[in-house]
Amino acid sequence: MITFILNNQLVQTDELAGTVLLDFIRYKMHLTGTKAGCREGDCGACIVLEGYLENGEVRYKSIVSCLTPLGNVQGRHIVTIEGLQKDKMSPVQQAMINNAATQCGFCTPGFVMSLTAHSLASEKSSPERVISAISGNICRCTGYKSIEHAAENISSVLQRKEEKDPLGWLIKEAFLPEYFRGIAGRLKQLKVENQRGEAGKKVGGGTDLFVQQADALAVADLCFLKADKAQADACAIEIKTDNGICQIGGVVTASDILHKVELQQYFPRLKEYFKLISSEPVRNMGTVAGNIVNASPIADLVIFFLALDAEVHLKTKNGTKRNVPLRKFYTGYKQLVMKPDETILHISFRLPQQASFNFEKVSKRRYLDIASVNSAMLLQLDGDTIQEVHLSAGGVFAWPFYAEKTVAFLKGRTLTPELIKDAAEVLTSEVSPISDIRGSEEYKSLLLRQLFFVHFAEMFPKQFTPDVLFSKMMAP
Repeated sequence: MITFILNNQLVQTDELAGTVLLDFIRYKMHLTGTKAGCREGDCGACIVLEGYLENGEVRYKSIVSCLTPLGNVQGRHIVTIEGLQKDKMSPVQQAMINNAATQCGFCTPGFVMSLTAHSLASEKSSPERVISAISGNICRCTGYKSIEHAAENISSVLQRKEEKDPLGWLIKEAFLPEYFRGIAGRLKQLKVENQRGEAGKKVGGGTDLFVQQADALAVADLCFLKADKAQADACAIEIKTDNGICQIGGVVTASDILHKVELQQYFPRLKEYFKLISSEPVRNMGTVAGNIVNASPIADLVIFFLALDAEVHLKTKNGTKRNVPLRKFYTGYKQLVMKPDETILHISFRLPQQASFNFEKVSKRRYLDIASVNSAMLLQLDGDTIQEVHLSAGGVFAWPFYAEKTVAFLKGRTLTPELIKDAAEVLTSEVSPISDIRGSEEYKSLLLRQLFFVHFAEMFPKQFTPDVLFSKMMAP
């Protein structure tokens, strides 16, 4: 039995745990404000709010219901557009009306839900953040400017939100209905069954699996990793200041990492990097372990962590554990060293305290797109000598690529423009991209070479200016 609160209603259902939340909402509960659009997590028409208990309070985030299995909403509060109904329009809905931000109306519920999720966020609203909140929503009619104006109006109103009692303020200002006051207590009282089985296909956030296999997974035996409360470290980000190691749990999401304040001191551009990874609702769902085991040659999180020389910590059903370097985790296209009975518990890496780090991604669209080529690099110097270096790239090999030959070539040498040029030649010689929809083999090789130079320009802007690097790029 799956138990959760849908809007203001307690739901207990024996529907299969692999049933997509979108279908349950529309066809079982007959709440048709949530729309079925792309079914790939890209359009935002199906966005709902997911509320979960954290330190005794309910935290809300936007998710795409088209990729969410019922097994992942066990014990949660799910809010659809119908769950926002009150005697009057909310400021979000009124701003959409006042700015003529809706035409055909198909996408409007999704925008309202994303903007309502933004109103519930703990961070102070700003024009930049409110626009980011609707990064997962697409509109085919308006041209977006009217929606942007509505979003900016909402951000202005949210500047007055009370910090002492934000939920009470949101209810008073009609952003939320009155019943939201009692959700925390109701969630605490829910008696839920653990949806993690010992057998079955492992499911984290489902953002990849339910794009490819939704019909098959709807009737499959599934193992929901997020449901395993016993593995606390699988859900946590732990920074160990005594040894400088960061440990990130397997079911930690991209949004969890993006918003981890302690990580931002080691990665000052962390938010900038992670804004290149999908949209906000998908970042709220997709997990670290899922990105790793998906084994995509262009997996953004994998490329990021490869350059940190991360280790993968595995655990079997009987409790046996072992660690595998992430750069040794892949043996071929979609082939892993992980055994069928193993699960990723967490990953770990040394924090770059004295090292420089950079992540780059190029795609046909800057945001919300799959990479043509992505790359990350860590570099630590002792004077002008390269003491430590790690380099990764996606889209240029059959699996996420760690540049072993280039790393070996650079390590221990004096960093100069000439060395960078020579290392770029080594790098392009050890990759083997293929031509596909995202670019030709030649284009990807050239793009990787350019990104390699960009790493140095970003990490050492005074020493390696674009003019200096460009002259080396163009040199015969």
